[in-house]
Amino acid sequence: MKKKNWVRILTVVLALSMLSLAGCAGNKGGEQEAKKVEYPTKPVNLIIAFNAGGSSDVQARIVEKYWKKYFNNQPLTFDYQVGAGGKVGFTEITKAKPDGYTIGGINIPHINLQAMSAQATFNTDDFAYIAQVVNDPTLLAVKAGSPITNLEQFVAEAKKKGGKMTIATVGTFTAHHVAALQIMEKMGIELTIVPFTGASEQNVALMGGHVDAMVGNLNDVMRDLSKFQLLAIATEERHPWIKDVPTFKEQNIDFVSDIRRAFAAPKDIDPAVLKILRDGFEKICNDPEYLKDMEKIGQPAEYLGGEELENLVKQYNEEAKPLVEKYELNK
Repeated sequence: MKKKNWVRILTVVLALSMLSLAGCAGNKGGEQEAKKVEYPTKPVNLIIAFNAGGSSDVQARIVEKYWKKYFNNQPLTFDYQVGAGGKVGFTEITKAKPDGYTIGGINIPHINLQAMSAQATFNTDDFAYIAQVVNDPTLLAVKAGSPITNLEQFVAEAKKKGGKMTIATVGTFTAHHVAALQIMEKMGIELTIVPFTGASEQNVALMGGHVDAMVGNLNDVMRDLSKFQLLAIATEERHPWIKDVPTFKEQNIDFVSDIRRAFAAPKDIDPAVLKILRDGFEKICNDPEYLKDMEKIGQPAEYLGGEELENLVKQYNEEAKPLVEKYELNK
């Protein structure tokens, strides 16, 4: 074989060898980079935007029970930042250092509505979405023992009181607030909306006779169902947990509504840390014991991953725009 051909062959072999070595070095470097992300190595702070004892707090306590198992045996600490229908806490999540050691509970469509208000302190792009854990349908309730047992009687009483009938909600610029407005419009009645800082306060007000009715969610009543007279649930079909409660649609009111409870971090979080959070929440949400605990406390568990949740938030933004304009929530 001619000398030139040997030179060419040797050159090709050397080039391929160098590429192979470079590839190995690159893979090794990539593995080293991945190993650098050890998280968490200390306690993680969880911002709760509603009062202790409310639905958001109760479901987060179940997450806490399984947190150490899936997050490096590190504790989850609770930080209550309450006010303005969750806006105070939601804002604090967006302002936190994006190192993964402060995350928070969020409610949808609360964040969508509040981001569109004239007093907005954040927008929905300010969050890095971790996971949805609950899909909690809306319902209308009065106190147990009330003579009002269905929507027809509720409407008659509201018209009789001429706008003086009171209905409790959790906050303003929240799903509860908009649900109350929608109920009034669809039923052709006027009600006086009384906002509370959390579901526990709302429930106490109803039990104490300080308000006539409340717009809440399934979990708000499941903890002590005997204290409530449920008039309607805002689902397409009756819920398996309360099969005797008719839907709004069954009573000729076209109304479907829910609250999604989820978790998020500040938007600039390291993608590697966000992945660890998302993976850990997925494991928690698929843990059979976790699911049993959620059902025991009346939390309708429904998992969505971070990317699915982000898409859902965008969808809710589109759906919320006409509601915000219609009810002038952006003024």
